[in-house]
Amino acid sequence: MQSKGLIKFLVIVVSIACLYSLSFTFVTRKVESDAANYAKGDMAKEKAYLDSMAGEEVYNLGLAKFTYREAKAHELALGLDLKGGMNVTMEISLDELIKNLANNPKDEKFNAALTSAVQKSKSVNKGVVELFVDEYKASGAGTPLASFFATKDNSSLIKATSSDNEVRSFLSKESDNAIQNSYKVLRTRIDKFGVASPNIQIQQGTNRILIELPGVNDEARVRKLLQGSAKLEFYETHSNLQVYPLLENVNNLLASSLKSNAPAAAAKKDSVATDTTKKDDNLLANLGAGKNEKKDSTAVSPEVAASNPLFSVLNPAVYMEQNGQPQLLPGPMVGSANLKDTARVNAYLNRPEVKANIPGNLKLLWAVKPEQRTPNMLSLYAIKLSGTETGAVMTGDVVTDARDNFDQQNNPVVSMEMNTDGARQWRKVTAQAAQNREAIAIVLDGVVYSAPSVNEEIPNGSSQISGSFTIEDTKDLANVLKAGRLPATAKIVEEAIVGPSLGQAAIDAGVNSAVIGIIVVMIFMVAYYNRAGIAANIAVLFNVFFLMGILASLGAVLTLPGIAGIVLTMGTAVDANVLIYERIREELRLGKGIRQAIADGYKHAMPSILDSQITTFLVGLVLFFFGSGPILGFATTLMIGIITSLFTSIFISRLIFEYMLDKDMKISVSFPWSANTLQNANFQFIKKRKVFYAISVVAVIICVASIFTKGFTLGVDFKGGRTYTIAYEKPVNLEEVRQHLDETFKSTTEVKTFGSENQVRVTTTYHIEETSDQADKEVLDKLNAGLSKISGNKHEILSSQKVGPSIATDIKDRAIWSGIFSILIIAGYILVRFHKWQYSVGAAIATVHDGIILLGLFSLLDGLVPFSLDIDQHFVAAILTVLGYSVNDTVVVFDRIREDLNKPGAHSKNFGDVINHAINTTLSRTVITSLTIIFVLVVLFIFGGDVIRGFSFAILIGIVVGTYSSIILAAPSVYDLGRGKHITEEKKEVAKVVTP
Repeated sequence: MQSKGLIKFLVIVVSIACLYSLSFTFVTRKVESDAANYAKGDMAKEKAYLDSMAGEEVYNLGLAKFTYREAKAHELALGLDLKGGMNVTMEISLDELIKNLANNPKDEKFNAALTSAVQKSKSVNKGVVELFVDEYKASGAGTPLASFFATKDNSSLIKATSSDNEVRSFLSKESDNAIQNSYKVLRTRIDKFGVASPNIQIQQGTNRILIELPGVNDEARVRKLLQGSAKLEFYETHSNLQVYPLLENVNNLLASSLKSNAPAAAAKKDSVATDTTKKDDNLLANLGAGKNEKKDSTAVSPEVAASNPLFSVLNPAVYMEQNGQPQLLPGPMVGSANLKDTARVNAYLNRPEVKANIPGNLKLLWAVKPEQRTPNMLSLYAIKLSGTETGAVMTGDVVTDARDNFDQQNNPVVSMEMNTDGARQWRKVTAQAAQNREAIAIVLDGVVYSAPSVNEEIPNGSSQISGSFTIEDTKDLANVLKAGRLPATAKIVEEAIVGPSLGQAAIDAGVNSAVIGIIVVMIFMVAYYNRAGIAANIAVLFNVFFLMGILASLGAVLTLPGIAGIVLTMGTAVDANVLIYERIREELRLGKGIRQAIADGYKHAMPSILDSQITTFLVGLVLFFFGSGPILGFATTLMIGIITSLFTSIFISRLIFEYMLDKDMKISVSFPWSANTLQNANFQFIKKRKVFYAISVVAVIICVASIFTKGFTLGVDFKGGRTYTIAYEKPVNLEEVRQHLDETFKSTTEVKTFGSENQVRVTTTYHIEETSDQADKEVLDKLNAGLSKISGNKHEILSSQKVGPSIATDIKDRAIWSGIFSILIIAGYILVRFHKWQYSVGAAIATVHDGIILLGLFSLLDGLVPFSLDIDQHFVAAILTVLGYSVNDTVVVFDRIREDLNKPGAHSKNFGDVINHAINTTLSRTVITSLTIIFVLVVLFIFGGDVIRGFSFAILIGIVVGTYSSIILAAPSVYDLGRGKHITEEKKEVAKVVTP
């Protein structure tokens, strides 16, 4: 084996890297376990414990140290279906944006075109902006479209003489800005919400933002937080010099108040501490504020904390003079606190006795995020309430443009432009601020993004904001300023809520199926391949270890379909080993020694291994780009699993064999009973192909007939609506539940058993067009009213999902395109790999056959089996996976056909005999691989849980059908498409003339 040393080095490096990535998960789990043991079921105490640990060092590697917050950011995160929580898709109201940009015109044709565009966007995979422009042009309106948008605020961006295409470009750019601004606002709100490992991303090419909030159980608060309008305001500020005496007074007030409420023993201690502080009248110098920026409440002695409760968690804003004396910093920043102490500062400031002593024109607001030089410290600003009823002197709607820029010294700055009214107000505000040497605070959603000092009056509304900014800071601030100009409401159009109990059940099911799947695969490999099976099992364990480590290092989120992907990976990981072992057995039958047989087995199996795995990887790639949520997790796991499977099967198993050979250990690739399995198979697949064709045609006709007559039950993500998973205390009658719900909703409701007899899944299209909170509440109230009619049987809603009609249309379109692209990509790869169109068409026939059969079986069996067979995103992932595995088998046969045709004298043989021989010689590998995967899928089906039972059933049936089609249809189709003749160019024999 060449490069053995390099391969060993790679294995060691990858193992260390994976162990490092996974170690953070073990550390955070330990901290969370300690929190659970401490809280004993009290969620408030558990959260407080974890908050207190946020900045604490919990992991020390010597060269690097990590706090709990840092370790949490590196752990392998669990998805909603495993941890519980909330999954939300926000849609930015582009119709509202378009109206605002045009100053809400009353023109009938304008508004009719916009209304029509919004309606069409729900059923057509096309953007609102593009549809609006097309609809307005089609209306035959005499007013140029540009005239609506050529307002004073837009004068620098669009003219009254601009063409429709220029208007389209302008609206598209402003739409992108609105989406980016909404993303920024939502990102900040979620960070403030305190969710561990949140995920937020813009869905490319759409006006939607996807949000995952694991562990969230206050859905009403989340909806209110996410759907509130962004509020940008400009405030005057108080100086630190003015506010510090007030904070000092609050500190003393708290010390007195807290001491009076403390037990006698603690009060005695406090009095001693207070006496010691009286030795120095300079409180600022006594506290040593600002000397250590990393100071937090845990670093302060109990005596100091008791006598200075506020200043023990809030560092006054000071700087050190050359003589070492602390002095108050100028400006509106009055202090800073460790991130984990901000909640305590807020609690102190909100105490009734403290609020009574804070002037009505003072408001203390936190910065949006820590500064780079103090990553764990958050600044507190003193805001002056002096303008409108909210206290702001200006609002963000006066900003016409903002952009990140650079000044003459090439430092990052933000340039801001205002409209005429804004410029007038801004001149007055900045003149007063400059005269008093004050700052203006820029506040969005109650947090301070910047508080720049004003050097001089700004007369024309054009301002430049400078500071200790990074380029990223200026981009963020520019987006914040533009958020006030582009008011576009973000509405929840898709929502999924998973309760903790259902999440825990999913974890148990996933772990059980994974463990049992590993055991089944390992037992089978040893039972069939003897000692070689042990080498394969070691490779499988390394595969799972590498797979989990890579997922953790990439920051991937592990979902239940992701666990299904891992279980499937364990089944397919042995595919490469099976190909290798079957080739080794062939080489041994030719009389070669074990060392040479192993070398040749790996060599001859390599083309088939690569071709089969690459086709499956391509399907995973399609799923990755077209899928979302759990399907994205499945695709990620599948692709990474293929890469790790190739590495472990090809290299690690080979290293094990080399070690055994060096130690003169006996290597066996079979037992006596399995040595000759299908060895002399000579089934006449080509001669009987027309019989098999007829069987497949009949099956396809039956399936197509069922698809067009009976149809499918579409999942909520394909048709829209709301779905709820409900658990009753005792088993319930489905018809009784359906009858009560139909009466309540005044429409047909879909009710199905979900797992056990006391659990049901309810789907309703009531208020399908409405996505407001009021509609959600009305549907939920009606649902609970209908469910409560089952007397003497309490119910609990375990999870819920909401999908708007536009989302459902988009998901369906993406599903259709993903299927088309998968078949085209696979056919294209086979064409490139085998150079003949007959191979591509043969593979396409087999994959289309498998897809139709699987769809037909879901139609035929729907309602006849005791589990859900809905057509949804999980089914799309399943059917594409089946197509990938079907082509996997097909390519192995094609590779053997190509190999046999390259042998001397092959072109003198009948082409049908060559194909027949290729199918028979690979039959053992096809059957063994399919059986291994089927074993794993049966485990997944039985133990994987109700959530993915339909998913695992689809793949299970698909593997059986795919195995059939790769043997019976794919290769025989190549024979008929080539009209029974060789479809490779025959090599010309060149006679050599030897002269004497």
